[in-house]
Amino acid sequence: MNISYAVRSSIAVAGLLLMAGCGGDDGRTGANGTGSAAAQPSSAPAGSRTLTVFAAASLQKSFEQIGEDFEVSHPGVTVRFSFGGSSGLVAQLSDGAPADVLATANEPTMDKAVAEDLVAGEPTPFVSNTLQIVVPRDNPARIRSFADLAESGAKVVLCAPAVPCGAAAVAVEKAGGIDIKPVSEEQAVTDVLGKVRSGEADAGLVYVTDVRAANSSGASAEVTGLDFPEAESAVNVYPIAALRGATDARLAGEFVAATTSVEGQKVLRAAGFAAP
Repeated sequence: MNISYAVRSSIAVAGLLLMAGCGGDDGRTGANGTGSAAAQPSSAPAGSRTLTVFAAASLQKSFEQIGEDFEVSHPGVTVRFSFGGSSGLVAQLSDGAPADVLATANEPTMDKAVAEDLVAGEPTPFVSNTLQIVVPRDNPARIRSFADLAESGAKVVLCAPAVPCGAAAVAVEKAGGIDIKPVSEEQAVTDVLGKVRSGEADAGLVYVTDVRAANSSGASAEVTGLDFPEAESAVNVYPIAALRGATDARLAGEFVAATTSVEGQKVLRAAGFAAP
């Protein structure tokens, strides 16, 4: 990610909060402009409000925690999530699905939302993620390297190329000079993980964070994640943005800010996400 993109993104978030603070269509106000959004409760009148966040499936565990913290600091607000493949989420928004915030698993998918005029301001990059090979705990196919995924007889599951994790898979195949023949292509990275966990597949390509989440219950590991050098050729940067159709622009901007706050970044780093 180039520096100018990050600078423009930071300015955009600040501008979004400032404009919203000058007064919205409904006359409600929120937290003052100082301090992190995660720590500062909104001063809006008490009442039931719902913030709808569309987010990439790989963000589920982290965003649910950030959402809980956001509700605590914003009395009367309920954060509702819709998790799934990023391209599918953008398609839903294009078809008129109501939402306030969008977080995608790569920048090209967010660019589509921008091109369709769904986004308010400039998206903000907030984390990055890298692919790992995931295999069942006992690894029956004896997968050891990225090249093993192209061996005949290996049942490999990938994300569809239109999905960010699938686009990353295509990139690492090119970097490694191999051609994987998947037995299925899924619309979300969680579906790939599910097929490996259930034993329907010998291996798959998922994010580092998905492997960590699958093994975070405290019990014995259900799957094993294998690092491979080719993965560095396809690091996905995740952007987040308030949407043009948000019912409360200030509240949407505060949630965006919450993901980049110190508290939000701690949650995301603990899940295995890296800096954008």
